[in-house]
Parts: sequence; C-alpha cells; structure tokens
Amino acid sequence: MDRDQAFLFPPDMREWLPAGHPVHLVITAVEDYLDTSAFHAGRKTGGAGTAGYDPDMLVTVLVWAYAHGITSSRRIEELCRTDVAFRLICAGNLPDHSTFARFRSDFPDATAAFFTGVLVLCARLGMGRLGTVALDGTKIAASASKAANRTEKRLRELAEEAVAAHAAADAAEDELYGEGRRGDEVPPDAWSPRRRGERIAAALAQLEAEREAAEAEQQAKAEGFRERQRAGQRTGRGPAAAEVALAEENLARVRAARVAQLAGLAERYAAGPPRRGQPAGVDDYCRVREAAAKVEAAREREAQRQAAAEAAGPGPVRNITDPDSRLMPTRNGFIQGYNAQNMTSEDELVIATELTDDPVDCGWFEPMLGRAQDAAALIEAHRPAGGAGPDLAGQDHGGSGTGIGLALADAGYCSEANLTCPGPDRLIAVGKRRDLEQAARGHDDAAGGQGGEAVQAMRERLKTADGITAYRQRGHIAETPHGHIKHNMGIRQLSMRGKTRASAEWKFICAVHNLFKALTTGHLTSQALAALAR
Repeated sequence: MDRDQAFLFPPDMREWLPAGHPVHLVITAVEDYLDTSAFHAGRKTGGAGTAGYDPDMLVTVLVWAYAHGITSSRRIEELCRTDVAFRLICAGNLPDHSTFARFRSDFPDATAAFFTGVLVLCARLGMGRLGTVALDGTKIAASASKAANRTEKRLRELAEEAVAAHAAADAAEDELYGEGRRGDEVPPDAWSPRRRGERIAAALAQLEAEREAAEAEQQAKAEGFRERQRAGQRTGRGPAAAEVALAEENLARVRAARVAQLAGLAERYAAGPPRRGQPAGVDDYCRVREAAAKVEAAREREAQRQAAAEAAGPGPVRNITDPDSRLMPTRNGFIQGYNAQNMTSEDELVIATELTDDPVDCGWFEPMLGRAQDAAALIEAHRPAGGAGPDLAGQDHGGSGTGIGLALADAGYCSEANLTCPGPDRLIAVGKRRDLEQAARGHDDAAGGQGGEAVQAMRERLKTADGITAYRQRGHIAETPHGHIKHNMGIRQLSMRGKTRASAEWKFICAVHNLFKALTTGHLTSQALAALAR
C-alpha cells in the first residue's frame, strides 16, 4: 500500500461509489428530471466577486442531507469535505456553511415548485394510488425553546427595556463621538427578522391583535344579547366575559325606572290627600335589590374565573425566538412548534401538505381536501398510460384511477361541516379507535346519541363491516410518512424560523420523503429514468 502513489490517469469521481448507489439516481433526477428554475432565478450570475454555486448542486446536497437527517449547515459543510457521497454531489466544489444557510433562507418561493415537480416525477413513474387517501396532522418542533415564551406584560417590559437601552447607547455614543453621522452606521435597509427587538415587537403585535379580536368578539356577543333582551326574547345568562357589564347595565336600568316611578308617585301624592306610609326608596326597592344581588354574583363569578385562569397558567404567550410558532400539545407534553397537515396516498406519497400554527386539526379538513383534489388532478394528468411505471421489468405498481375515491381522517376532524362539505366520499372517525372497534363488534356505544345528523350517520356507517374495514387503513396510510420523517430520516425539529421559511422547509422535507419513497419502492431506477427520457 503506497499512499504517496500519484494518480496515473485523471480520476473519475463517479467511480468512487458503485454504479448502483442511490446518490447517482438522486443527482440525475434533480439535474435532468426536476424543474429547478425557481432556484436558478436567484442565482448570482454577474457583478463583483465570484459566481455563485450551481443551484442544482446545492439542491441535491440538501436533498441528500435531509434524507439522512442532517439539517445543520456546518455539518453539511463538513460532510462535503469528508463524505464520498457528498463530495460526488459537489463535483469538487466545497461550499461553506454560510452558502447553504443563505441558500435555504432564500428558497421559500422555490420550494413549492420543487415539491410539485417531485410529485409529477413520481406520477410519471407510476406512483400515486388515489383509491384511498388519508389526512393526518403531526406536531413538529420549531427552532425555538418553550422557555423563550413571554406574556404580553413581559413583552411590554422587554420592549421598554430595549428602548431604554438603545437610548442610553445613543447618548453614550453621542457623548463619545459627537452628534451626527460617523460613517459606520448600519444601512437603513439592513433590517433582519433575527434581531431580538424586531422579534419582540412582532410577538407583542400578535398578542395585541389576538386580544383585540377576542374583545371585539365578546363585545359582539354582548350586543347580540342586548338586542335579544330589547326584543323581549328569553336570553338566560349573558356571555361570561361581559356578564358583569350586562348586570351593571341592568341595575342602572332598574334604578332609573324606580327613580322615575318615585317621581310620578310624588306628583300624584302632592295633588291628592295625604297617604299613610312612604314608598320604598330606590336602594330598598325589591327589584333594585335583586338586580344589585345579580351584580355582586356576577362579580364573584368573574373573580373566580380570573383566579382559575391565573392558577391554570400565565395566559396567552408568544415566543421571542420564533413568534410564529405556538405551544403544541403532544403525547409527551407540550412542544414549541407547528402542526403539519399531510394528505397521503395509498402508496404513502404526501400529495398535499401545509404547515400551520393551529394546534387543532378540525378546521383544516376542507382546505386540505381541496388541495388533495388539485394534486390528484395533477397526478392523473402525468400518469403513464395503463397506470404502470415505465420500468423495464414491466411491473405494474398500481396508480390507476380517475381521482380520489375515499378520504380517511381521525376523530380530530369530526364535525358536521367536514362530513357534509363538497368533495369525495369520506370516513371520519366519531370517537377513539377502540370505541369504533367495539361498536363494530356490536357492543353498546355509550356516545350513540351525541352529534348531529351527519355524525350519527357516520357512526352507523363505521359499525358496518365495510366501513370499519376501510377505516382501518387510515393508520398505515396517514401515519407511516410521519414516522418515516421523524424516525428514519431523523427530522424532529425544523431549522428555519418564521412561518414562511419553516413552511418551505417542511414542504422540502416532504418532497425529499416522496423522492426517496420512489427510490426505496423500486420506481426510481436508471431504467425508469431512461424510459422517461425516450
């Protein structure tokens, strides 16, 4: 063995790995079969300095890195120098971590097209079985800590402290250097969302907007309650948030009515003979005492609600690291993150995805169903004739159909609106899986009377053999991609901050999942790509 022996012929980098290594297919797929023009649009092509790196190479590096659970820019830079697969992708180039970080931060607008391109490629390879699709949400951690959450009061204090610190720094610099420009000021257009002061301001603005919206909603409810009262309708107790104000308004009306009543009595007594005894005063009048008692009871209930809210927690909070992220409930407690909604095909392709800051799934069924139908039309438009992928063995991988046949979802999406909205046939659970199985076996259903007409019809349908058999596919179809992304790919936390960039990163992750699903299932082969090229 002689490590000092020089190469006698120029080396071929492609020979560093076997011909059947998947990295060759990934390189070919990205460079020749996926539309990366959106990434190229931001490429540096002239001006001072050296030309930018080839976007196709940077995209392929990131695809390979995310597929193996590597999201750190510094770690990717290291592997581009030491790992054979990464060096082969780079083709002798050695981008630094700043290059990858800037490239990722600039690609939110390009990622949607890349996700669509991967989906089209999978469809051309014969994937995308749409007979049954399933919707599921998964919580993904943000690049932020729960400890960075602050209440509105604390955010105001931090904002005031920041203003005071800036003023003190300006005064000290003016005293040291004199007033006016010194030539080393930061350009006015150099604003960055990473600045702590800007993040605090954004978080505070979000909390203020939500509080104002909640107050407006409560005011609207209170006004509706007053209108029903004026119309003489039975109203019962008013909205909890406005209960004290409504009780005080009622007390004022009763007192005013008693004052007017006493004034009328005084005029009548003055014109007639004296009467024995005196009428009850305003505060002693029975209706006034009753209304005053209701005010005190309302105030006591409001105090109890405030005490319960204080005991439950500090109230609404926002994260000063990533103000767009939210506290999300999981089986293992709360995480600071997002709620990703994925619609998955029978062969485990993510055909539609959306990263949300909503901890509740229910409101996303109809929007995701619409996006899934758009994706299904795209898949059908690019599906090969006969539904089989263009592999040389002629193996039929499925994928025939004319659209979504059945959509599945768990109980988190169950509502009358979701069961009756336009779209394909659907099965939405009306309870926990074990309760559905017991009801299908003929055991008593404790919740049999709950829900509206559509919920009751779905409950009866899931008791049938066909209904429960079809619903049993949901777990495998919907949850397998999430398990693959988190456990096999090792991605449990996003690295980009802010909803726009985090959404782009999640969509890129789903595109990588789809591309490697085509690899592992034997759809993406050199023969299949050659057949597509013909």
